[in-house]
Amino acid sequence: MGITSVQAGTAKNGYDKQKVVYHVNNIHTATGALRNVKNHLNALGDENAEIIVVTHSSGAFAMVDGSMGQKDPKTGEVYNFNDTIASLANRGVKFAICANTIRGKKIDQNKINQHAEVIPSGVAHVAHLQQKGYLYVKP
Repeated sequence: MGITSVQAGTAKNGYDKQKVVYHVNNIHTATGALRNVKNHLNALGDENAEIIVVTHSSGAFAMVDGSMGQKDPKTGEVYNFNDTIASLANRGVKFAICANTIRGKKIDQNKINQHAEVIPSGVAHVAHLQQKGYLYVKP
């Protein structure tokens, strides 16, 4: 006997609706992290996921306009953070960048991606979101 109806609160593919914080603190894992976010949305459906990407340390550089990531091993193209962030933001993903990192790494505030909210502390924000029921993902 198969299941023919979807229970209330159940998202696409049988997953429940989810609130998730992605913790990105390394520029070398940022490309994969944003790919994970896209795949996460594809699995649940945009309306069933509330995702916040919190960046600090070198991961914050993904939120700087003009930053480029690693080369795609299949195509050889360099990963463009701006395009990916804009696409994910259009799907409802929120982005945050740590003010401590901005000061410490002397990031030009005029170059911070328009989709990124400046927050006082990346790690404190991650903990705050966990207290509010967000599931923690560290790619």
